Amino acid sequence: MGPYVVDFFGADAKLVVEVDGGQYAESASDAARTRWLEARGYRVVRFWNNDVLANTEGVLLAILGGLRA
Repeated sequence: MGPYVVDFFGADAKLVVEVDGGQYAESASDAARTRWLEARGYRVVRFWNNDVLANTEGVLLAILGGLRA
C-alpha cells in the first residue's frame, strides 16, 4: 500500500492486519507506516506472532470486531 507492505488488508473495511514478531516492538519505521495508513483512513490492528499461534480464536474475534466497526 503506497510505499509500504502490509500483512493482510480488507479493502472494503479499510482494515489492515499486522502480525509482528519481537523485532517490531518499538520500531520507528513501523510507527511511521501506521501513521501513513491511518492518515489515509485505514484502521491498523496488530497482533504478536505468539498471540496468533496461541490465541487464534481471540485474534480472529478481534479481527471480526474490526471488520464490524
